[in-house]
This record gives sequence, structure tokens and C-alpha cells, in this order.
Amino acid sequence: MTQRLITDLSRDELLAWVEATGNASYRADQIRRWTYGKRVSSFDEMHDIPATLRASLAEDFTFFASKIVRHQVSQDGTEKLLLEMRDGENVECVLMREEKRQTVCVSTQVGCAMGCVFCASGLMGLKRDLTTGEILDQILRLDRLLSLEERITNVVIMGMGEPLANLKNLIPALLTLNEKGGMGLGARRITVSTVGLPEKIHELSEINIPFNLAVSLHAPNNDLRNEIVPVNKNIRLERILQAADHYFEKTGRRITYEYVLLSGVNDADEHARELGELLTHRNAHVNLIPMNDVAPLSLTAPSAPRTNQFVETLKSWNVNATVRKRKGADIDAACGQLRLEQESGGDPNLHALEINS
Repeated sequence: MTQRLITDLSRDELLAWVEATGNASYRADQIRRWTYGKRVSSFDEMHDIPATLRASLAEDFTFFASKIVRHQVSQDGTEKLLLEMRDGENVECVLMREEKRQTVCVSTQVGCAMGCVFCASGLMGLKRDLTTGEILDQILRLDRLLSLEERITNVVIMGMGEPLANLKNLIPALLTLNEKGGMGLGARRITVSTVGLPEKIHELSEINIPFNLAVSLHAPNNDLRNEIVPVNKNIRLERILQAADHYFEKTGRRITYEYVLLSGVNDADEHARELGELLTHRNAHVNLIPMNDVAPLSLTAPSAPRTNQFVETLKSWNVNATVRKRKGADIDAACGQLRLEQESGGDPNLHALEINS
């Protein structure tokens, strides 16, 4: 029988297991502190826990869900891991360093079903959801890349997959990140990115914990968004914006709208004006993301002057907008690139995608 992941257990589930083994209940919190706060890599390193309990833990559970297949380090300090899960599937996660900030970006699915035309994650389709433990496992792996002086300050659920399509496993992971007995990160330091699944946005709002919500918009109208984000045909922008408005009303957290800039596709002045008109009366921030070069995609980022003009047009509509700094470009840090390279073996059938523009 395959051992369970220790990270798949909630505090209450771990507490029940500890008590069932005849140990004092406080041992559950000790185990969680070691797991999420002290960067150990095995149960044997939990030195203030009795040897008999450590042996029981090792018998019933495994500590990591993954093994590191590739570890790449960028010139800017960004680090990317390709992890192989116990069933042989690969996922990616990234550590991004800035002054006084260490942000990790993690995946929620193996592959993706959303079909966004600029993204490498979905080129090989969706394989499966990650478990709660497998989501947290990525954070533990990245945490152990930090020096003693560093700590994870921010978590972004923005890697491979659509997070809200795996909400049942994501919510327990978010709660562990937020709990003092887990990672102890404030809700404002945790961001969930979504292509926009209205019912799931409403479900996330019902937790009533003000996590940051980032909606991947990428187009200011339905016709264009249907081409860039195919699932929009069954969703529509209007419903996404209504759900995001509800999330803001429920949590008080300003919504971030992500917009990948694709040269000649969605970066024209008219697109900026449409987007400005759409968001001008909303408490919103636009995060503009110049397209990462992804083989085998033919899409490219616009020039710096074109990007700057897009920003200025949004500002003329009183919409806050910034351009995301590129991190880890020299190590293929965009979502899904390493997995695509690992699994396709340079498959020529993965040809460039085109958009009618």
C-alpha cells in the first residue's frame, strides 16, 4: 500500500492519527511545526519527538511527494524545479527573489485544460489534479532552497493548471499556508490566479479569508477572448467580472486583472481603451505581462514603446496598471516550459499556434 503524504493531512486529521497511536495531542502541532517551519527533510530530523512516534510516522507516511528531476538557476536568482511525482507525472514550481521578498509560484494540476493559446502548460492537455499534499510539497521543496536568512514571504498559485478547477484540493492547502501552525502567511501574501470560473470564484469567496484574487483576462471583449482563452465561449466576460465584483464586496480585496500582451493580437490602442472602459469604475489593478517566448509558439511580446503606450492609455481611464518584470527568462521560467521539453522530446507535432487577429 502506498504511504500517504504527511502534507495531505489537515491539522484535525493529523491530530486524530496522533491520538490513535496513543500519543499526546500536542504532538500533532509539533509535527506540523517541523514540517512547515523548520525545513527538515525526514521524520528522523524531528529530534524532540519520541523515537517510537517518529518510527510510526515513517511507517504510515512519506515526507515528500516528489523527487527533483531538474533544478535550474537564473542569473537574476530565480530558481525553477521540475518535480516528478510518485506516479511519474511532472510539475513545475518557481522561486523568485527580490529585495526583502521571496515569492514562490506553484502548480495545481498536471497540465491544463483551459487551452490558453500563449501558454505551454496546456499544450499536452490535462493529466490530473494535484492533491493538497502535492501542492504543499512544491512549497516545501522551494523553501529548502533558501538560505538561513531567507524565508518565503509570498505564495502565488499561478503555475501549471487552473487553480479553481482543483478547488477541493487547493482550499486545504491555502488554509495550511495561512494557519499559524502551518506556514503562517497572512492572506494578503497569498494570491490565487484564475482564468475566471465564476461559480468557483463565488465558492472561494465563501471561505471569507481575504486571499488575493488575480483574474487572467487577456482580452477586453468576448470575441477576442474566445480566441485567446477558448473556455471563455462557455463563460463570458460579463459573468467573470460579476463574480470578481462579488469577491471584492465579500473580502474587501482589490482584484488584479492579468493581461498577457501579445504583439499584434491584443495590444492595440483600441484594446487598451476597451479595457480601460471595462475597469474604470472597478477597484482593480491591471498586471500587464509581456509574452514569454515559448517554443513552439509563434506569439511574441510587443515592443517596449507599445507596452508603455498601453499603460498610458489605461491610466487615462484612471485604471492602475504595471508591467510585470520578467524573471528567469534564461531558464524557461514560464509555466510548463520545462515539463513540455521533458515530455515532448522536441516532438515536431507540437507546432506553432496561430490566432486570427
